[in-house]
Amino acid sequence: MRYKSEAFGRFKEYRLEVENQISRKIKALRSDRGGEYLSGGFIDYLKENGILSQWTPPGTPQLNGVAERRNRTLLEMTPYEIWHGKPASYKYLRVWGSPAYVKRLVGDKLDSRSSLCRFIGYPKETAGYYFFDPAEKRVFVSRNAAFLKKGSPSDNQCRLYKSRVLERYGFVGLTSQLDNDPKTYGEAMSDIDSEWLEAMKFKMDSMGSNQVWTLVDPPKGVRPVGCKWVYKRKLGANGEVTAFKARLVAKGYTQRPGSTLRRPIRQ
Repeated sequence: MRYKSEAFGRFKEYRLEVENQISRKIKALRSDRGGEYLSGGFIDYLKENGILSQWTPPGTPQLNGVAERRNRTLLEMTPYEIWHGKPASYKYLRVWGSPAYVKRLVGDKLDSRSSLCRFIGYPKETAGYYFFDPAEKRVFVSRNAAFLKKGSPSDNQCRLYKSRVLERYGFVGLTSQLDNDPKTYGEAMSDIDSEWLEAMKFKMDSMGSNQVWTLVDPPKGVRPVGCKWVYKRKLGANGEVTAFKARLVAKGYTQRPGSTLRRPIRQ
C-alpha cells in the first residue's frame, strides 16, 4: 500500500479474502486514530458489517500492543507463514533436472509401468510436476513419481567402500617415532633433539641427592661392571613429545660367575 488513502479499499479486499479463503470473521478493527480509519465511508462500512471500531488514545502505542507486536512479527515472517499461520514445507521442492520414475497412465499391459524422466518445473494450474521424457521427446504433468536421490541408475553400478586407512594405520607414525630413540650416548649427542644432555644431568643430580651409590676403590684384579644410558621420549595422548627421560643402568650381562657375580645387580 503506497498511500494511506488506499486503506479503505484494501481493508474490504482483505475482509472478503479472509472470509472466503480461511472461513474467518473480522469482529473488530483497532486503530491508532489515523485519519485513514476515521473517514465517514470507512466507519459506515464497519457499522453495516457489524465490525466494532476501537481507537487508542493519541501517543499510546502500548495500548495497541497486539498490532505493534504483530507488525514486528510480520517483518520477521515469510508471506506464506503470514497467510497460513505456519512455516512453509519444502518437501515438495526438487532440484531441476532430477531423475524420477514416472508412472504411465496408458499403454500395453506388457509395457513398462514407469518411465525414467527429468523434472523441469512446476505447473501453475494444477498440483504436480513438469517432466521431460527423453525417450518420447515430450513434456507432461504428473504427480505420481518416485524421485531418485543419487542421480540416474546405471547398468554397471559398483558398490563403494569407505576407506579405513586412517583407522587401521593411524598408529604407524607413532610407532616409528618410538623406535627413533637414541641407542647410545653418541646417538643422543647427535640427535636432532638437544634435551638429552639436560635429561642425563637431571638423572645424575637425582641419584647423587638420593645417595644411590657409594664411591669405593675396586679390588685388585676385578674389572668393574660397566654401565650405559637408556633414552626414552615420553609421548602425550596426541603423539606429541612431553618429556625426555635418561636412565643410567649397569651392564649386568658382563658379570662373570665366581668373580663379579656374587650379588645380582638390578638394572
